[in-house]
Amino acid sequence: MSGDDDVLVGRDGPFATITMNRPRRRNALSRAFLLALTAAFREVGGTDARGIVLAGNGPVFSAGHDFADMAGVSHADVRDLLKVCEGLMRTIQSVPQVVVARVHGLATAAGCQLVASCDLAVAAESAGFAAPGGKGGWFCHTPLVAISHNVGRKRAAEMALTGEVFDAATAADWGLINYAVPDDQLDKAVHELLQRATQGSPRSKALGKQAMYAQFDRPEQDAYAYAIEVMAASSQTPEAQEGMTAFLEKRRPDWPA
Repeated sequence: MSGDDDVLVGRDGPFATITMNRPRRRNALSRAFLLALTAAFREVGGTDARGIVLAGNGPVFSAGHDFADMAGVSHADVRDLLKVCEGLMRTIQSVPQVVVARVHGLATAAGCQLVASCDLAVAAESAGFAAPGGKGGWFCHTPLVAISHNVGRKRAAEMALTGEVFDAATAADWGLINYAVPDDQLDKAVHELLQRATQGSPRSKALGKQAMYAQFDRPEQDAYAYAIEVMAASSQTPEAQEGMTAFLEKRRPDWPA
């Protein structure tokens, strides 16, 4: 393991794990913690790792924003902190590797936003998910952006307006996570999903991930126009040509280094 005390970075074969290690604060996302996590993703993003697991130590996955950074500070300071948080979410989606959230406990507010911002997510059956601002004094405006892009408007509204904790089975049914699994099978399920999601050419996967996020929120006609150009251009890459040739020759592809 490497990294500072709050963020640990480890490597096991082709996969890296970034672990939130702030259990004393329930992995609450302070400014310094957000910046450290962003730096860790950028660091791993520049390596030859094929996939990344985002995990957490302690009783919860993440309790969201650290109110110690927010109570009593100025409008400008809170706005800047929210921009720092957005920067982490966008970094997760911009690194070339597949990122899987390993959710072992409660993921609430910006912690739920963090899960929703990962490419894929697997949760233990005992985990829970919430956007609790709806039953408090400060609505979960920014977490709702990522949450609604995963679960749709009506379900996002239910999460945000009630503020209730939803279990992992519901989160899977709604599309916030990919799978809810027995607690003792969490690591196995995360590893198996990451293995499946990192098959093929790493460079093709990186381009595919970038283009996937670029077209998600476009109107259908614009999304097709964008995707056609990207797919046509990428057909000329060595990876695409090797994949097509290998298929025609009925052999396993030998991806370019």
